[in-house]
Amino acid sequence: MKVIPRDGGFALPLDTPPMEAKAADAIPEGVGWQYERKWDGFRCLAFRQGDAVELRAKSGKPLGRYFPELVAALRELPSSRFVVDGEIVISVDGKLSFDALQMRLHPAESRIHKLSAETPAHIVLFDMLCDEHGTVLLARTLEERRAILEAFVTSAERKNIVLSHCTRDMKEARSWLGDAGHGETDGVVAKRLDDPYQPGVRAMVKVKRLRSADCVVGGFRYLSNSRQVGSLLLGLYNEAGKLDHVGFTSTIAKDDRAELTRKLEAMRQPPGFTGKAPGGPSRWSTERSGDWEPVRPELVVEVRFDHVTGDRFRHGTKFLRWRPDKAPEQCTFEQIA
Repeated sequence: MKVIPRDGGFALPLDTPPMEAKAADAIPEGVGWQYERKWDGFRCLAFRQGDAVELRAKSGKPLGRYFPELVAALRELPSSRFVVDGEIVISVDGKLSFDALQMRLHPAESRIHKLSAETPAHIVLFDMLCDEHGTVLLARTLEERRAILEAFVTSAERKNIVLSHCTRDMKEARSWLGDAGHGETDGVVAKRLDDPYQPGVRAMVKVKRLRSADCVVGGFRYLSNSRQVGSLLLGLYNEAGKLDHVGFTSTIAKDDRAELTRKLEAMRQPPGFTGKAPGGPSRWSTERSGDWEPVRPELVVEVRFDHVTGDRFRHGTKFLRWRPDKAPEQCTFEQIA
């Protein structure tokens, strides 16, 4: 199926959302599944029409200015028209670094170009929405799209344009899940081989490796427009015996907030964290405010987390239970190593 060019001649609209995945507790088994690593990077749809190249985030926001080396690489390919789905990643000292990706989101173009030379990005491709002939592949099965994508990456012959490995072997997929959560990959994605590409639909299945850790409460933040606690700021003791901020949990039961707020307010005492302290809000923070209240580091809470990068929980954690039986000094980084 060919389409009438739009959005400057691209085969698909630039606001086309990527196909998404619904969370599951276990990797689905049976015939007809393809498994892939869930990469820890920036999800990206890459569009090309002639010399025009656009990189779009899952939110629809442009990413091209932050990764000029990828725009240049895609523009140099022999195929002059395509739409591909993948993940932008950066490797530092042989390991993927989400922190290095975040550093690219900088307002200064000179800074971005400096970083693109020092820590060049790669795009890991795992699907194709439009081929080099301008044929839209959305209705094709994953098995068909994958074969076209493999030929596309092979012909590209670029070190920074790579193919995401896939398998139909459940044992291999489980081994990937066991290795996930340490900065390289974020879990496993399962896809039906006979499924079409469904933009914006949670048609895939994602499974993350979930672990728990006992953390010290070093502070808290209030709810927006409220004087009740909204999130607990979590810390772990480093090798120097300093309490470093590592993340937060906001999954506090509504009925518990009033009593917990009174308890924490009675414990307010700086500095809260004696090592790395919480910073202010950022474009990537899921917490609404940079203001926080330090407390005496006496409370221990067990939380569930899915991913660690840069000695911090990548996402908000899930509150499991209080641990009055555990001494704060026992809460060290060894738990999440």
